[in-house]
Amino acid sequence: MHKTFLLKTQVFLITPPFTQLNTPYPATAYIKGFLNTKNISATQADMGIEVILKLFSKEGLIDLFQSNNHHPKTDNCKRIFALQDEYIKTIDSVIAFLQGKNPTLALQICQEDYLPEASRFAQLEELDWAFGTMGTQDKAKHLATLYLEDISDFIVECVDANFGFSRYAERLGRSANSFDELYLALQEEPTYIDEVLFSLLKKKIETIQPELFLISVPFPGNLYSAFRSAQWVRKNYPNIKISMGGGFPNTELRSLSDARVFEFFDYITLDDGELPVELLVEAVCKPESFEGQFKRTFLLENEKVVYKNNSLKPDYKQSDVGTPDYSDLFLDKYISVIEIVNPMHRMWSDGRWNKLTMAHGCYWGKCTFCDISLDYIKLYEPIAANLLCDRMEEMITQTGQNGFHYVDEAAPPALMRALALEILRRKLSVTWWTNIRFEKSFTGDLCLLLKASGCIAVSGGLEVASDRLLKLIDKGVTVEQVAKVTRNFTEAGIMVHAYLMYGYPTQTVQETVDSLEMVRQLFEVGVLQSGFWHQFAMTAHSPVGMYPEKFGVVKETETIGTFANNDINYVDKTGIDHDKFSFGLKKSLFNFMHGICFDYELQEWFDFKIPKTKIHPDFITNALEETEDFNIKPTAKIVWLGGKPLVEYFTKTKKGNSWEMMTLTFHDKKESFSIQTGKNEGEWLVQILDKISSSNSKIYSFKEIKSDFETHLEDFELFWYSKPVNTLREFGLLVL
Repeated sequence: MHKTFLLKTQVFLITPPFTQLNTPYPATAYIKGFLNTKNISATQADMGIEVILKLFSKEGLIDLFQSNNHHPKTDNCKRIFALQDEYIKTIDSVIAFLQGKNPTLALQICQEDYLPEASRFAQLEELDWAFGTMGTQDKAKHLATLYLEDISDFIVECVDANFGFSRYAERLGRSANSFDELYLALQEEPTYIDEVLFSLLKKKIETIQPELFLISVPFPGNLYSAFRSAQWVRKNYPNIKISMGGGFPNTELRSLSDARVFEFFDYITLDDGELPVELLVEAVCKPESFEGQFKRTFLLENEKVVYKNNSLKPDYKQSDVGTPDYSDLFLDKYISVIEIVNPMHRMWSDGRWNKLTMAHGCYWGKCTFCDISLDYIKLYEPIAANLLCDRMEEMITQTGQNGFHYVDEAAPPALMRALALEILRRKLSVTWWTNIRFEKSFTGDLCLLLKASGCIAVSGGLEVASDRLLKLIDKGVTVEQVAKVTRNFTEAGIMVHAYLMYGYPTQTVQETVDSLEMVRQLFEVGVLQSGFWHQFAMTAHSPVGMYPEKFGVVKETETIGTFANNDINYVDKTGIDHDKFSFGLKKSLFNFMHGICFDYELQEWFDFKIPKTKIHPDFITNALEETEDFNIKPTAKIVWLGGKPLVEYFTKTKKGNSWEMMTLTFHDKKESFSIQTGKNEGEWLVQILDKISSSNSKIYSFKEIKSDFETHLEDFELFWYSKPVNTLREFGLLVL
């Protein structure tokens, strides 16, 4: 008879509800990976997916409909309540389908008499054309998503007004300069969703028996649940110490002074979590040897909030933080949904992605709307490409997934090149995407290399498509340059998503209209596939927030709140109401993304008078027609993506003279092609292609190749710009 032993774990890490349904938010996996390197035992959980799976199950829905004391008020929720048996009957099959376990159900879902339908399905008519070209699986995923959103509408109306799939009670976390509203909400009876969360936490804590409970709060939509989790653990397990870290405290809680926060938490740490957490583990688990040294940690002393940063230990280098560890997370139970037809947003919500970072911080670090004064952006430190590939291979083994989302502020082009070459050298089959700056280093050839290594998409900030404002933002790019770079990615077959911004300080109505015209042209010529408009928000740690007078704005309030302090209300001296542009900008973009309405006058998108655009109708087309500079730097790297050619010799005779020639035949994945050269040039070419093949670790420069040629033959330039080499340039001979 085996005895079961409860394993006592030092650290329990959670992401509270709700972040994403399709893939875990990576913060706890990063910290667990680091704790492994220190032999500190840790268990992690994504409470968001666990709560969703408990709610959206047969038992969960039976309980939900029975617990419904509030009778539905709207016709829509009355309908859902009346159809509860249909929801209870289908829910487990639909969730299994969205987990990828029940693909044949798609056929039934698409027949449209299987799922109960409420108001979310009303939008279907408009979407028919969007899904016309999509496969059965995708259409079924979208219908199943609408079905879940109908149930969600019922939960919001009848059970818990704060519910939302990827955020919970977000309003309470947004710009909460004062803790009052959130504190009041936490004094009320726990909601239905809270009780589901508590029941799951209870099981985990009794099994794990942690000494330290770490809650990672990436977004405002996780804040309420983080406090509820802490409150419940403190009440039921008062011996467990509780700490908060993550994106929300890093940006919002840097000037925290409200002591009531520490009724829930013992510690709140800022920025990189590795060293602060290691010191907390010492403080909590080995108090006898702890010397009172903390790193970037808030705590309560004598009823006052104090910030302790007295440890002299430096933060860990990126090469020493270990590989993110996803064990304990329910990787096979995440659900892929397709909410909207935006192809890039779809990647965020569909499919499982392993998250990694190429570099800590941002290599550019100048954009004036960004929190560039904070360490997580200011301190730039790239990771070597071979170490990144080691981590990718470890994570593929651990998770069984070969999709990677690099979550960089902006991935550096030189490192992306090195990573792509390393992936090709190791012959790894991976799919990856990341966030970039549209800078001129992204040449056509670099984009082809990235595509060959498995890069399928990039997102980047075009922000305001106006050269004056791009200069004010200090983006370091021009609209023409963005057009060329997006064309290079598009031609390589890499999808491009642009972040767009309106309402930047001093932005005129004319500039907003001109910016929309630039975006219209970028979509019309086909170099952008996806985009999203954000309204400018002023934050405390950005240059605009720190030096508003330079940007023509005035802060509305100078008082510092006692809780969250990041978003700042301001008055733009231009007095323009940027809000009113929101609907027209988003509606036009939705249509441009689907390749329609390019011939509409811009005025048609707005129900108020706007000025005519001053942008030439062919501005982007003309920018793309400028000839590229063909001069190759001696230091440029030359790489061959193709394989070894089949060689045949033949003799050519002309006017009584004969000389030996070679035919080189290449096979790539799609087609075969041949080139012909003189025998000597051909033999040199065969051996040099072998040397510069992407599967070799040594990478040769243009200068080295030129001198190699010139030791055997003459006139390298004439050969390099000849027809055979030009053909190879079209099929994977890259100059990087």
